[in-house]
Amino acid sequence: MSSGATASGVSTTPIVALDVPTAASGLALVTELGDACRFYKVGNELFTAAGPSVVTAIREMGSEVFLDLKFHDIPNTVAGGVRNGAKLGASLMTVHASGGLAMLRAATDAARDAGDGCRILAVTVLTSLTADAVAGAWGRSGALDIQKEVLRLAELAAQAGIHGVVCGGLEARAVRDQFGDRLSVLVPGVRAAGGDAQDQARVVTPGEASAAGARYVVVGRMVTAAPDRRQAMLAVGRELARGTAVAP
Repeated sequence: MSSGATASGVSTTPIVALDVPTAASGLALVTELGDACRFYKVGNELFTAAGPSVVTAIREMGSEVFLDLKFHDIPNTVAGGVRNGAKLGASLMTVHASGGLAMLRAATDAARDAGDGCRILAVTVLTSLTADAVAGAWGRSGALDIQKEVLRLAELAAQAGIHGVVCGGLEARAVRDQFGDRLSVLVPGVRAAGGDAQDQARVVTPGEASAAGARYVVVGRMVTAAPDRRQAMLAVGRELARGTAVAP
């Protein structure tokens, strides 16, 4: 089960986060989930431990890869990283929207020129951040309106021709309402209904994210820490198809 079409009119694809320290543990999870999931996130922890070969291995097992390295550098450097990731076979890659318009355009141009079907997502405001934390990091006085900041950064992404944005589930509907099909939305850090938010500050369930118009949701410990991980993944698929939360 790979996706579910909801009342939002968007087919939502679940992506399982391989936030693990070794290639062996990551590939074991891919094997265990089998056809219950065909899309996996490789982030900084696994990529710095295992390198590009883990992306190749996941692709050879018949699954797609979301290479979540969140590039934020000068345009030429980011373009080079995106180009290399696309050549590895990554389907999605991330850059920070706050890198600016020139960097965003360099990233999307590099992905297109690589010709391997890689698409770029611009990270708006990390879901671990509260309004006060964003204000402190960006040197603003008082708490910020996170939704306005997400929409402001999403506008930069749209101008650059980026495929989509990464934002919290609480902001997903606003992005969808303002940009429609111009920007796909990926919601990370989703949690089961009543589950522990852990290191996230702004969380929703997979069903809530899907109902808000998310094109992709990244699922972590609600699957990877479950006693039966395959059954937990299948339950996420059912929830996405309904667009509503189900009991953990």
